[in-house]
Amino acid sequence: MSGTRSGASIFIAVLCRPSLWITALTQVSRLTPRRWWARAPFLPVPTREYIRFRVLTQYGERGHELLAADVLSYLRWLKDLR
Repeated sequence: MSGTRSGASIFIAVLCRPSLWITALTQVSRLTPRRWWARAPFLPVPTREYIRFRVLTQYGERGHELLAADVLSYLRWLKDLR
């Protein structure tokens, strides 16, 4: 349940920041696996393995919840990089 809550809070945080929409959509398209519609949860989202790897490399421990503030910071960094 906490992953669902985290995903919803990230979605809402990005939704409230129109300046990050294009960057967020670009990242979603890059991170979405091919044939995503053929595998549960049937949503265009990165794989659980990828999310676990990113959480481990960012926070240094397994099981840490991905925070919306960190995702927003990452998206701002990507936007500034371009």
